[in-house]
Amino acid sequence: MRIKNLGKRSLAAAMAALMVLGTGCGKTPADSGSDANSGAQQNAGSEASAATGADDLYGEEVDIKVMVWDRGNAAPGTTTEDNALTQWIQQQMKELYNINVTYVSVPRSESDDKVNIMMSGGTAPNIILSYSQDLFYNYASSGALKDITDIYNQYGGNIQQYCGEAQSGIADLGDQKFAVMKQRGTENARHTAYIRKDWLDQLGMDVPTTKEELGEYLYAVKDAGLGTPWGMSGRADTEKMYLNFVGSYVDLTDDKMAYTYAESYMAVAPGSKDGLKQLNQWYNDGLITQDFPTDTDESVFLADLANGKIGFTLDDTTHVWDPTAVLNTSLGAEDASFIPVQCFDCPDGSYRTPYEYRYAMFVMIPEQTTSDEQAIACMKYLNWLADPANAVQVRYTPDLTYDELGVANEPSTADKEAKGYPGTCDDLCIMNLNFDWVNDYDTMSKSMYASQEQDWASVEWYKNYYDVCATGKYRFPVYGYISEDQATYGTDIKNKMLSFVYTCICCPADQFEATYEAGYNELVNSGLQKILDARAAYYDSVN
Repeated sequence: MRIKNLGKRSLAAAMAALMVLGTGCGKTPADSGSDANSGAQQNAGSEASAATGADDLYGEEVDIKVMVWDRGNAAPGTTTEDNALTQWIQQQMKELYNINVTYVSVPRSESDDKVNIMMSGGTAPNIILSYSQDLFYNYASSGALKDITDIYNQYGGNIQQYCGEAQSGIADLGDQKFAVMKQRGTENARHTAYIRKDWLDQLGMDVPTTKEELGEYLYAVKDAGLGTPWGMSGRADTEKMYLNFVGSYVDLTDDKMAYTYAESYMAVAPGSKDGLKQLNQWYNDGLITQDFPTDTDESVFLADLANGKIGFTLDDTTHVWDPTAVLNTSLGAEDASFIPVQCFDCPDGSYRTPYEYRYAMFVMIPEQTTSDEQAIACMKYLNWLADPANAVQVRYTPDLTYDELGVANEPSTADKEAKGYPGTCDDLCIMNLNFDWVNDYDTMSKSMYASQEQDWASVEWYKNYYDVCATGKYRFPVYGYISEDQATYGTDIKNKMLSFVYTCICCPADQFEATYEAGYNELVNSGLQKILDARAAYYDSVN
């Protein structure tokens, strides 16, 4: 195993850099003049503040409470609510706006349940957070949230300028706005396929560009006895192992169809049955991990990846990187094994790579516990966090530094603990991760390479990764509305959908038609058709 001796960060840090969109640290305002990248963001932020009249925003003293996730990783001698970073933010709020900020910690693992309890009991802080659209819609439609339309227009200039991509209408009901959305950093595909390049070379085959060519490779792997052609696991909470493949059989004729089926229901969209039937054939021909549904914790799947037993897989975008690094370094050659591949051609020959939405979580202001003055203070707080000059200091601490590429350096755990910063600074950076460098893929490729502890991938590998993921980039239409039928049956349908797909893949080939029909009818009887009809009707009502 070849280890770089350049003092580089670990693979985990590298992956964090990608998912956050470049790991990093930046300079404080006092130091920013010596760094061109930091200075550009500082100046842009200053211009936006001036445009929104920031100099006139210091008002009467106001107290607000802000939710923050507790992950149990506070620095020694500090708490989630009281540490060097929360104190720094509190100082900024007091000096700029005369706002006193108190933080309220909520365990991350049960945050939605805790928020529900606080909302029901009238004890919720003035800013609450959730990734759940169902939770947001329940609150917004029941009058539990402040209508922030006017204060957003008056005090949300930075949010509109720097986080505008995230404000896609998902937080709007009619002409009212009930949340602001956090802006993600790097644009990422939802799922990505990976293939063994060394096995392709051994078999004398090119990288496949169609499903037909993929099938030829899978059968060749089996015939050559190289290992399991297509590796799958049996996670019961995600469609990642099959969704892009099955979805490629669906011809999305228009936005109405795309909204009706979205991603959650693509496995039953017109045409998807052919995809399930193909997977069933490949499973029965021994090309897919046998009995994969029993591997619910993915332990077998991940071990097989690291040990070089799998020739192809479809997974969350960067999930396979750790075992790939282990495999590449054990083989002793950079880029020896898995490379990203897009070979799921759609009916018209094009590609469709579903991407994450630009928004992340819903940032909401409760009606019951928040006065109008506090709501304005909350918007000032969130607008300040949207300015990249402030956000980068929250995300990477006020002591941040940049590397030679202009990418903020991720502070080490030891450094954060020594200075009293929380283990996950991102939990306080609740508005903006869209920094200058995060979607410059050339810079990101170089940064990801520089962040490696081991030589498991080259700069070219990362560039190819971004290129492959961007092929056919697509986002499904989205609205803030959730029908009563979806609220009632949605969770149960999603759970049953996974079981339905796994059963269809693994049943005997001569029983596929009967298995599919029985499973589909069960979904319909459980509320699937009601959900689809309601989604189609809502689309028609707003278009």
